[in-house]
Amino acid sequence: MIPEQHFSVVIVAGGKGLRAGGEIPKQFQPIGGKPILMRTAEAFYNFDYRMRIVIVLPEEFRFFWEELCEKHSFRIPHSIVSGGETRFHSVKNGLEEIQKDEIVGIHDAARPFIPKEVIGRCYQEAFDFRCGVIPVIEEKNSVRILTAYESKALDRKKIRVVQTPQVFPADLLKNAYETPYREEFTDDASVAEYSGIQIKLVKGDERNIKITTPLDLKFADYLCRNNLV
Repeated sequence: MIPEQHFSVVIVAGGKGLRAGGEIPKQFQPIGGKPILMRTAEAFYNFDYRMRIVIVLPEEFRFFWEELCEKHSFRIPHSIVSGGETRFHSVKNGLEEIQKDEIVGIHDAARPFIPKEVIGRCYQEAFDFRCGVIPVIEEKNSVRILTAYESKALDRKKIRVVQTPQVFPADLLKNAYETPYREEFTDDASVAEYSGIQIKLVKGDERNIKITTPLDLKFADYLCRNNLV
């Protein structure tokens, strides 16, 4: 087991994406009457109340978040860090709050339904093997890759869809994030791999959806209101 006070999570809510619709970023929009970001933080707190939670927010929405916390009587302990120019820079800012001897997970704010067993699996494997751990699920759709002149079918049996949290020994990930930003850094595993960190895949969960579009938002609200998650 992971020692007490030895694990933390950086919840990345630093984006300003409005693809889910509305005038505020999706992480603040309600599902089942509660903001998505609150449900995401609750998932980690409910896994273990000792989990140290760092939330990365757009600077201009910090006061708005504080008002939401007051409105919803949100009392889960957490630290707030300002987001950066890209997700890479937002994560790097969040890691400044993390000690090197911790096991740290990086999680998308828009994934509020992460099951406890997936959280536990990721953190334990990262602790046991001192490597990066990412949850994945199988791809059910047919997939094609585009080239300049054509498209080609891929064998979906060899494809995995990546989720979060992506979990690492903090000293390894903090060192990896000292690398200058590159456009191909699409997630934490890509940053870690560039620095030579081994990545281990573990079983994710189809419930761990990422809320991105207006349809996602309606579906997530339906799940909450009908106690399906």
